[in-house]
Amino acid sequence: MIEIGRLVVKIAGRDAGLKGIIIDILDDNYVLIDGQVRRRKCNIKHIEPLEQVVKISKGASHEEVVTEFKKLGIEIKETKPKKEKPPKPVKQRKKKEKVKEEKPEKETKVKKEVKEKVEKKEEIKKEKKT
Repeated sequence: MIEIGRLVVKIAGRDAGLKGIIIDILDDNYVLIDGQVRRRKCNIKHIEPLEQVVKISKGASHEEVVTEFKKLGIEIKETKPKKEKPPKPVKQRKKKEKVKEEKPEKETKVKKEVKEKVEKKEEIKKEKKT
């Protein structure tokens, strides 16, 4: 019952109630359909086969499907192809120059003590050299 060219009605999903033609059999559970429905993979549980079979090749284009539907007297609502929009200009980000103010280093008691010890050692070294 499921064969290429078989007219079907979609019974589930967004395209429910619309007709299509089986274009390709993908596996035991899925077929590729096109017509009034969107061209897409469809579960065979979501379609109801009709008696009509159209002579159409495997993997037929959308245009071929439209001509077959016109022969059957079924109207397909054509959607306009989306126009290509010109690319948006890339906005150049202005780099904000951050001025870092050098803050004087806070000296803690420990830092002061260490600094004093280092200075004393340096003085001792200088005295020994002379």
